[in-house]
Amino acid sequence: MGAVTACTQPETSSASMEDSQIIADFLRTSDEDLFELLVERYKDRVFRLVLSILGPACAAEAEEVTQEVFVIVYKQLETFRQESRFGTWIYRIAFNRAIDAKRRARSRHPHVPVEALQEFPDRSRPSPLTVAENAEQRQLVRSCMEQLPDLYRAVLYLCYWMECSIEEIGEFLGVPPGTVKSYLHRGRQRLYARMQKKSVVYGKRL
Repeated sequence: MGAVTACTQPETSSASMEDSQIIADFLRTSDEDLFELLVERYKDRVFRLVLSILGPACAAEAEEVTQEVFVIVYKQLETFRQESRFGTWIYRIAFNRAIDAKRRARSRHPHVPVEALQEFPDRSRPSPLTVAENAEQRQLVRSCMEQLPDLYRAVLYLCYWMECSIEEIGEFLGVPPGTVKSYLHRGRQRLYARMQKKSVVYGKRL
């Protein structure tokens, strides 16, 4: 798109604008470039959140859902109440749309391969997903991950695959850090339980 309407101001000025100011100016002027500022500011994080729910092998689908999210935001921006942060609002929309897309995908193909799970990074905090010693075990881990509730699976993906911080995950989900830690603990426990039932070998338990 072209330059922002108030193009006489330096570019750094628009970059430092608060979300609330951008939203107010957009609703007042309908300037598409102002909305583009919001898109640029949030598109990467929205994509990461959506991908965490759909799974690492679903980048194309995550792109489509991300676009849908911003279409919804564009149409519903007038309904946004400044009682909460704009980021919290848009992440909630993204989370719900991704959950819907995940459920539709399950009805079409219940077991979507997640090849990228074997690429989990070696981090200082132990990952329950660093368990795949061969292709058969990796497939079992994928199956266990797919059986987790959407929330726990998303939190595990965000933490261990996408390397998001506790604070960032909390921002995505609109919950405090302590709640994120609780989700991670419960998600790990459920994953371990499912892995034990399938006799999957895993590393040191947290």
